[in-house]
Amino acid sequence: MAKLTKLADQAPEGLPTYRLAVIGDCATQHISKAIKGTGVSRGVSIEILDTDYDQILAQTGDPGSELYAFAPDGVLIMMCTEKLYDRFTHTPAEARESFAETEFGWISDRWAELSDGRKVSIIQSLFTEYDDRIFGSFASRLPSSFIYQLRRLNMLISDGAAKAKKVYPADFSFFTQKYGTDAVKSSKMYAVAKLPFAPGAIPEAAAVVTDIILALMGRSLKCIVLDLDNTLWGGVVGDCGTEGIQIGDYGIGKAFTAFQTWLLELKKRGMLLAVCSKNDEDKAKDPFINHPDMVLKLEDFAIFVANWEPKPENIKLIRETLNIGMDSLVFIDDNPFERNSVRAMIPEITVPEMPEDPADYVDFLRSEGLFEAVSFSAEDSGRTDMYRSEAGRVMAAKACGSYSEYLAGLEMKAEAKPFSSFWFPRIAQLSQRSNQFNLRTVRYTEGEIADIAADPDCVTLYFTLSDRFGDSGLISAVIMKKLDADTLFVDTWIMSCRVLKRTMEEFIVNRMISAAAAAGYKKVIGEYLKTPKNGMVADIYGRLGFTRVSDTRFEADTGSFKFNESFISES
Repeated sequence: MAKLTKLADQAPEGLPTYRLAVIGDCATQHISKAIKGTGVSRGVSIEILDTDYDQILAQTGDPGSELYAFAPDGVLIMMCTEKLYDRFTHTPAEARESFAETEFGWISDRWAELSDGRKVSIIQSLFTEYDDRIFGSFASRLPSSFIYQLRRLNMLISDGAAKAKKVYPADFSFFTQKYGTDAVKSSKMYAVAKLPFAPGAIPEAAAVVTDIILALMGRSLKCIVLDLDNTLWGGVVGDCGTEGIQIGDYGIGKAFTAFQTWLLELKKRGMLLAVCSKNDEDKAKDPFINHPDMVLKLEDFAIFVANWEPKPENIKLIRETLNIGMDSLVFIDDNPFERNSVRAMIPEITVPEMPEDPADYVDFLRSEGLFEAVSFSAEDSGRTDMYRSEAGRVMAAKACGSYSEYLAGLEMKAEAKPFSSFWFPRIAQLSQRSNQFNLRTVRYTEGEIADIAADPDCVTLYFTLSDRFGDSGLISAVIMKKLDADTLFVDTWIMSCRVLKRTMEEFIVNRMISAAAAAGYKKVIGEYLKTPKNGMVADIYGRLGFTRVSDTRFEADTGSFKFNESFISES
């Protein structure tokens, strides 16, 4: 905690900023300080308004409160189990079976107040479990018991958050399970200072909240780069052969099976898997093809690199081929030398200090909080196929005589249509994750995307792209908002970097101008707001036919615009 406090007090200038208001029915000053320090340690300045004790209703219900004057990006509602239990014990016996519904009604009313006409994300703490043992284990089937109602309330919050536009539960149950309730909660510290956690657990609680904030800011990992020998299986395949590696239901092989199973679940939720191994390629691939107990298969990897080159160089090749930021990668290797070499050569990459015992791999990585998510769409499960196709395109480009010949041979087709409900989750996700090709870096939730789609003063377009190698899915979104009767302003233009330099940018600008003209607008104004990551699009408007009118703004006349050449046809 002392280290986090020091970081919070000495935050360097120039970091990306997030404004967080903290309200609670318990003492929140310590967790607020820890959140700020954790943010600095991860390269983000979290500016915090820490309101007074037990002021949730006063802050959310008063339009003139300091919370609303602060204009936060997010609000943390920190609620403690001790206060909940106090309310429960003062609830008449006949009302206890509906206690959870009553509590959730009060909480959801606060969400509605915060969301009323405001663009703010709400981080709602779930209640840590506490069993008063009044009924022993029988309480689990007794609707009038406290533990029954607490669990029901947590489920109501989770279900409500899934339906709400901008609510994200902060679940502290994992580190409670990891360390035990006695280490996480302190009855003495609550009695003396109304602290919701024991002092030693506050950094862990702060990390849970900070992980959510980073995900909301688009700071999420996208690809897990994996070693093979003694990481995905026991033994060295080049020495013992496929038949000699340890994987399956016996001995230490169970640990590697569990690890692969966990990785496969991450792949299903949209994480990319990549191989970076010092091995002969045919020997490295053979277990995935021929070993009957292998959980992961070759098709589960977006890219497979096995050779004898230094791993930092191969990781750079993986990043270049997948066309994602280096800070989107996490490298997992059992070998301390390889981990240290990658850390030294690529400081942006995340490299966990893996435990020596493979049986601890899953528990350790779960506890690291590396894979926080604030959205999930059906398209996520097919992300690996998209990136495998991209690797094929990279190889095809190398074989062509010219880049124009390569683009013409891709046989690209795009769909450009107004936002539809099917794509709302993916558009929101692209908004939250895109950092490089993001002209103004505005983030939207799924609910906000739905509101924009229904707004008659907005012109929206989503874009999909496919070619002879496969379907890339939804890769770009544009939101243009009415400024006046003649003018549209490009509020948002985001695009997946994996389709850069295929004349998709040209195709999109052409359709933006066409859509604006069709809606009766004479002018389109675009804006570029610089961030540490979006330098690649600094000149995009000027390059594609807009005229610069200020340091940050560009405009185009829909009647005289000269359309850009593109190798993409509309499907």
